Amino acid sequence: MVYFCELEVNETKAPIMLQPAPKRRLVLFPGALGDFVCFLPALEVLSKAEQIDLLAHSEFADLVSPAVNVGSLERYEIRRLFVPGAAQEKRLREFFGAYSSIFSWMGSGQSAFVRELDSVSQGRAAVFPFQPEQKRMHQADYYLACAGRSSPETSIPEIPLKPDALAWCEDYWHEHSLDGKQVIALAPGSGSLQKNWPASSFRAVAEWWRRRPGGAVMVLLGPVEEETGDYTALWRGGVRVCGLNLGQLAALLARSDLYLGNDSGVSHLAAAVGVVSLVLFGPSSVDQWAPRGNNVTVFSQNVECAPCAAPVMKSCPHRRCLTTLGPESIIAELDKRREKRHLDKGGGRDYSDF
Repeated sequence: MVYFCELEVNETKAPIMLQPAPKRRLVLFPGALGDFVCFLPALEVLSKAEQIDLLAHSEFADLVSPAVNVGSLERYEIRRLFVPGAAQEKRLREFFGAYSSIFSWMGSGQSAFVRELDSVSQGRAAVFPFQPEQKRMHQADYYLACAGRSSPETSIPEIPLKPDALAWCEDYWHEHSLDGKQVIALAPGSGSLQKNWPASSFRAVAEWWRRRPGGAVMVLLGPVEEETGDYTALWRGGVRVCGLNLGQLAALLARSDLYLGNDSGVSHLAAAVGVVSLVLFGPSSVDQWAPRGNNVTVFSQNVECAPCAAPVMKSCPHRRCLTTLGPESIIAELDKRREKRHLDKGGGRDYSDF
């Protein structure tokens, strides 16, 4: 057990009092949004026994409970671990010495990082590859296994929506005259152009939804989609959404009636907050990366060459896994999902739950 010393000085020269140090666990996670949503069940397991300090993308603080302290991986103590001999620095010894255990999903392929972290933590660190060797294993199940928990049932990520984000969402809904309307959220981008359904197909879905009585369209654009400008025709006549923090985006998705997107971090977020979601998979592995949630459907062509490795994906001349996926079939699936959830009569997710 780790102890710290508290010295009380008075006229009787009281002895040094030893008190148990609070248990703290350090978690290093370098993944992007979709990876992090898959990681949430494992993070919940890790946080049950000890206080958690999570070093990741700092914006992920919007997606976890206040009990998890989130900081950035871009700090001196982490960068120095890649330098041989850094474990001798007092600053690193003091920083890592404050933790009773350390779990890292970064640096497994860097011998200096693994060696220095093991030394500076006095053997209290576990370093895991970022992805499983067995590619048919779902990423969420892999992280849970690393955390020491098997997953006999499908693990569903849980994202607590923050009160300030919910209040902001109410104002946003009023500002854009969305009250009383049936809103579909479209996310036409992803982390790779090769994973994207054609913009023209998204436009066909948007036009179909706008023709419905009370139908309204929100188009969620990331920095890449804004910069290319390929989706201007898509958001005309609808609401263009960009520049949000993750808490606001989660609240906006939870308030929507339907969601359609590619294999992306936003799709994982939509599935996790419970909006009725249809997610389109092309070259990616459904087994490993399908978003998990109670109201999510993954749609894939299951072409013979999918899934494929990243180099093959980037050089593919035909992209049949997505280009042959017509908007008519997606519209039919969305309509079926809408009817099943009785969305026309307000039977979607009860937003008041939050």
